[in-house]
Amino acid sequence: MTETRKKPRSLAAMRAQLEREMFKRGVPRALDMHLVALTRKKVVAEMRISAKHLNRSARINGGAIMAFADIMGAAGTIANLLPGYRTSTLESKTNFFAAGTGPLLKGVAVPLHIGRTTMVWQTTVKNPDGRAVAIVTQTQIVIPAEAPAPAKKSKQRGGK
Repeated sequence: MTETRKKPRSLAAMRAQLEREMFKRGVPRALDMHLVALTRKKVVAEMRISAKHLNRSARINGGAIMAFADIMGAAGTIANLLPGYRTSTLESKTNFFAAGTGPLLKGVAVPLHIGRTTMVWQTTVKNPDGRAVAIVTQTQIVIPAEAPAPAKKSKQRGGK
């Protein structure tokens, strides 16, 4: 039996879905994130900075930077998913290089690996002056959207 490989949806449809279902609600909305560009090989997004992003030193909270990058890596993975699959972050590693400052952070995520069961994305987050704030490398697991139903046990006839 040969497996027919389904094709990913069009990028225009994927971008519309990501903007509707991901960037306009939940954490991306709370962080004031905006999707700038999306291809299967690159995600560009921005995060407008306000007081809610700042720590007591008036710099951008490291957790907000990590969440920004995580969402971008997830978006890149979703752009590469086949129909019937979903993703979740399996592992994430952040290296901070400079304090994050506003009024806008820009992130660019590129894939290091696009596989059948995992994808690895690297996101570079920069300040408005172009200085690198952080590089985040994350692994996304690729799993079926619905778990397969367990096999039914057949009843034996005769005997015990």
